[in-house]
Amino acid sequence: MSEKFTVARLTRENEHFEILVKSTKALDYRNGKISGISEVLAAETIFSDANKGTKVSDESMKKAFRTTDPLQIADEILKKGTLQLTTDQRRKMVEDKKRQVIDFIARRAVDPKTNLPHPPLRIENAMEQIRFSIDPYKSVDEQAKDIVKLLRPILPLKVEQVKVAVKIPTQYAARAYGTIKTLGTIKREEWRGDGSWYGELELPAGSYASLLNKLGDSTKGTGAAKII
Repeated sequence: MSEKFTVARLTRENEHFEILVKSTKALDYRNGKISGISEVLAAETIFSDANKGTKVSDESMKKAFRTTDPLQIADEILKKGTLQLTTDQRRKMVEDKKRQVIDFIARRAVDPKTNLPHPPLRIENAMEQIRFSIDPYKSVDEQAKDIVKLLRPILPLKVEQVKVAVKIPTQYAARAYGTIKTLGTIKREEWRGDGSWYGELELPAGSYASLLNKLGDSTKGTGAAKII
């Protein structure tokens, strides 16, 4: 076989369910880059032990997944189970997840002394000090919460939501609105008679600077925003 294969597994109802997959394509499927599960599988078979070639019974599949369709079951195993990775794949996944965690913290936390977000590099350096092991399978927000608690003794962090009033002048309202609404939760909005827009958004404190920058860019500096 010219392609490298690996195993993805999921434990359910106290039984192991495994599939044999093409290693690179399996990771792409998990990340949403491939949509066809058949393209990923080395065999459309559900195993209890893929290395030994031991198949799972139809009864076990029905009990655990409410179906015996191997493609449906394989999809669930790949998306919810554990995928054995090569060293390079795991390293890349860990690095990608680390960047996502750093960005998450930078957008949602601020320095309580200045109420400004910490630069990503400062957060990354502080994470190196606490030697937190990033789990490529755990969610970003779950790991970020744990990291923030560990970082506080060496890097002051405050995670809070702020409410911001935003005004967009008539000539930029339609275009800028699409940008602004993605930055937070709109709590109140009003399209005024002259075509201008007023809204009140709730967003992470660390995202306030980003909102100001994007508002300025999309309105050529004519928009206004302030914390209320």
